[in-house]
Amino acid sequence: MATITVSLFRNGRNQAIRIPRDMEFHGVTELIVTREGDTLTLRPSRPSWSSLATMEPIEADFLADRPAVIEPGRVDFSERED
Repeated sequence: MATITVSLFRNGRNQAIRIPRDMEFHGVTELIVTREGDTLTLRPSRPSWSSLATMEPIEADFLADRPAVIEPGRVDFSERED
């Protein structure tokens, strides 16, 4: 794990840091900041399951013409005991 020291500065009323180029987050526009004691952890913000509610509905025939990926007879659950 790489560790470096950076300087803090003020950006308006916020405290900020500059993330060095070799540690930058590529393709990320938002970070989640978590504080635990005197430690701040930065990690990319990823879509959550609740974001599905904001998506457009899929078409009724979505994946209707998908290829069979499991060979017939390959999976047999008839002998399974619960």
